[in-house]
Amino acid sequence: MKKILKQVCGIDVAQIELVVTLGRLFDDLTPELYSHKTFPNTKKGFLALLQWVRKLTSDQSVVRFVMEATGVYHESLAYFLDSEGCEVSIILPNKISNYMRTLDVKTITDKTASDAIVRFGLERSLQRWQRPNPVFKRLRQLTREREQVIQIRSMTKNQLHAEEAEAEPNEGSLVRIKKHIGFLNKQVKELNAEIKTLSMQDEKVKGSMKVMCSITGIGLITAATALGETNGFDLIRNKRQITSYAGYDVVEKQSGTSVKGKAKISKKGNKYLRKAMHMPALSAIGHDERFKAIYARLISKHGIKMKAAVAVQRKLLEMIYTVYKTNTPYDKNYLQPKNNTNQPEESRAVI
Repeated sequence: MKKILKQVCGIDVAQIELVVTLGRLFDDLTPELYSHKTFPNTKKGFLALLQWVRKLTSDQSVVRFVMEATGVYHESLAYFLDSEGCEVSIILPNKISNYMRTLDVKTITDKTASDAIVRFGLERSLQRWQRPNPVFKRLRQLTREREQVIQIRSMTKNQLHAEEAEAEPNEGSLVRIKKHIGFLNKQVKELNAEIKTLSMQDEKVKGSMKVMCSITGIGLITAATALGETNGFDLIRNKRQITSYAGYDVVEKQSGTSVKGKAKISKKGNKYLRKAMHMPALSAIGHDERFKAIYARLISKHGIKMKAAVAVQRKLLEMIYTVYKTNTPYDKNYLQPKNNTNQPEESRAVI
């Protein structure tokens, strides 16, 4: 009888449901995917899932629950399984999508996605997920709320401008719109203060924020957004992963001499991170010689200002990750040693 070396429960998480596949790896290194089922993404569904897994798995090895980091929809399940003492691994979505391409899967469904997650878990040695610092989760909630309030304020200001441009504007409407803008301004100030207070409560987070804010153009809100959206860069292992996670990875379509598409960023990533980098990049271009030089070089190459600004955004995000991981403040005058090629990527400055 074959001995089971590894057991994995692969879960494709959606807002409403969980599509689950069970798989195991035998001592002759042959994998087997042997059961599928769908559960609601609710507390009741979590309990049913756990009972189903325990019924169909063996005591020969621990079951590893593997899922993608799909927005916020996976979090409740991850917290539940962790509280039940289960081993949980959370994988960046781009890792699974890249892995699926190697499987030659022609039809992408929730079932094939959960199958790919199981195979990935059986083949790889995965790190066990640990609950993030509660401060990071709260920072994400506050920065996202702030972003929504600012969007509403921008729409309201546009409404005010349109109303004032009319031949005979309604005075009552103007008063109400201005009062609404004043209310939104007050909310933004309250959120800014709450984010600052929260950032200062934890000494480790406070130190990290200080290091990140040493980068030209990076302020408290941008640093808080970066920490909140990445859970303190919990799943990020290198700069390539953080750029992919934010959707700054470059995609290009070329085939022979007949097909040559323009290179562009994928935007298949965290939109809050990308948006948070916009204004800091403009500030860095105007006040930091390093980023100004990058911007000028790219403008001279292709002449597209927006494309060059996006490249600076990407460099800024990489720099945030680097100074956070090394806990080393940014130095405008730092020059990377040419001969120090054996130094780890995370400890070298991004130029």
